[in-house]
Amino acid sequence: MAESRKSKKAFETFINGVWKDHPVFSMLLGICSALALSNKVENAIAMGAGVTFVLLATAILISGLRKIIPNRIRMIVFMITIASFVIIVDRFLKAYFPDIAASIGAYVGLIITNCIIMGRAEAFYVQNNTGLSIIDALANGFAYTYTLVSIAAIREILGFGTLLGMNVIPPWWPFEKAPWVVMTMAPGAFFLLSLFIWISRSISKMESE
Repeated sequence: MAESRKSKKAFETFINGVWKDHPVFSMLLGICSALALSNKVENAIAMGAGVTFVLLATAILISGLRKIIPNRIRMIVFMITIASFVIIVDRFLKAYFPDIAASIGAYVGLIITNCIIMGRAEAFYVQNNTGLSIIDALANGFAYTYTLVSIAAIREILGFGTLLGMNVIPPWWPFEKAPWVVMTMAPGAFFLLSLFIWISRSISKMESE
């Protein structure tokens, strides 16, 4: 019975992170990076992987130390922890993916202030065990990543005619000569993100009825 409850709790935690309490669609967190870095798929993958790594590492450390972290300085501890792992991500990208690092470099540092990570640390990691915290981190990281990649795929195809740098537009299609430049700009990102939020909330409403 206890194992069944644990399995149910783990499943609910994962579903909440991936769908019911989606960090972008439901909580409207991480909007800035979702708009700024969703113009190309490679940038979206890099940012999603970086945020997922920081979420996972923060979940392990904070949940493991939750019983000894003084409540009055917990926010400072969260910030220092997140900042340390963000530095690792930044150095890794600069060492192994310099082109991507140059493209999104200014936004990697902003992972420190990403509301998703700080919010999960405060609302979940400091209150739950390491196992559940890892599941929550993976769920939220996956949700954030697939959102960025989905938006980026549409924007890159329509705005640049490419996907991961490869031409995907047939030569006979007029779009090749007149790409949707708006999709490479902020208005295109706002439009797609709003559309995604509307669709996801409409589905959630139908599920609850």
